[in-house]
Amino acid sequence: MVAVATDSSSTPSNDKPRRARRTRMTGAERRQQLLEIGRTLFAAKGFEGTSVEEIAAKAGVSKPVVYEHFGGKEGLYAVVVDREMRRLLDMVTGSLTAGHPRELCEQAAFALLDYIEEYTDGFRILVRDSPIPQSTGSFASLISDIATQVEDILGREFKSRGFDPKLAPLYAQALVGMVALTGQWWLDVRKPKKAEVAAHLVNLAWHGLDGLEPKPRLIGHRKS
Repeated sequence: MVAVATDSSSTPSNDKPRRARRTRMTGAERRQQLLEIGRTLFAAKGFEGTSVEEIAAKAGVSKPVVYEHFGGKEGLYAVVVDREMRRLLDMVTGSLTAGHPRELCEQAAFALLDYIEEYTDGFRILVRDSPIPQSTGSFASLISDIATQVEDILGREFKSRGFDPKLAPLYAQALVGMVALTGQWWLDVRKPKKAEVAAHLVNLAWHGLDGLEPKPRLIGHRKS
């Protein structure tokens, strides 16, 4: 009789393969996951076009989990917007380290363009009209906050040139608004390259400031 070798390591046919264990997320990890998913969906579809059901489905959880962490879609959206606004403001204010006013303008322009390039979804959310009030205000108020940082620089420059430093806030709003709107356009076209966009923005801003009249006058018929 020939002995038949048996493989003791073989799995009996009636044994079912073991399922891989899922690693359970901590509360903080789940919250972060929902924020990232919400950020992506809000950027692509807007607030109205995004539903709690879709957020929950993308995260692989039930709707009550979203409500548990944020109280609903409005709460999630508010946190996403507040985080993005703080991130942008921190990037701009943190970039202003140079001593020369022109280089400071370059740093501010680069900071905004860097944010648009690195955090595109966040910028798309910020430039939309928010359907709910934010603790950090609107995008317009954020631009105003950034302009306040530039205001001091312009005030010193105005004073050294014999201009009225009280007009610095007006010019700061105009300059920062110019960069923000140009960035919004560049977000879609992405041409020319970022450094070239920054150079042209600063070229217009700096040489425009360089040729300022102390008391500008209107040449048209309208005076008020």
